[in-house]
Amino acid sequence: MKTLTSLMVLAAFTAPAAFAGSIDPAPVEPTVAPAPAPAFAGRDWTGGYVGGQLGYGDLNTSGAADVDGDGAIGGLHAGYDFDFGNWVLGGALDYDSADIDLSDDAGDLNDVLRLKVRGGYDLGDTLVYGTTGLAWADADLGGDSFDDQGYFVGVGAERFVTDNVTVGGELLYHEFDDFDDTDVDIEATTLQARVSWRF
Repeated sequence: MKTLTSLMVLAAFTAPAAFAGSIDPAPVEPTVAPAPAPAFAGRDWTGGYVGGQLGYGDLNTSGAADVDGDGAIGGLHAGYDFDFGNWVLGGALDYDSADIDLSDDAGDLNDVLRLKVRGGYDLGDTLVYGTTGLAWADADLGGDSFDDQGYFVGVGAERFVTDNVTVGGELLYHEFDDFDDTDVDIEATTLQARVSWRF
């Protein structure tokens, strides 16, 4: 009986300690939510631009004359673009003065004027595009001056380096069939670096 009484007294003193921990819930460690992904801040390509270009031109003829030449070509450009989200569409006018002398003193290419359309993919700060349009060229052939209309196709890329300035490059292929009724076909390829101020 004495042992039973001792056990009951011991149980009475230890019961509150046994239940004390079960009344309060276990502490929960705070969870940290992942940081949100940064929002993409793309450029708006909509607007006008003016600038200049400088590069290299390579010219070949066939038909009544079979000569070639290469040299510097550069000038000015102006245009306007519309940004449709992922795609950009625009038009431009380019003028280039050329210093391309043909072999055998056959003549030279003086200048090229282009009316362009271009469409490309908006990568944010960078635009990659294709372009095509009409080209007018003035050339001296056999001591006489001629001019005619042809076409061109090409590709290019342009990138913002400040909020208003872009730099880029453009590769164009030009073709003039039966240039000014001379029975001379002219093909010209130009590669130029471009700088534009956008507004």
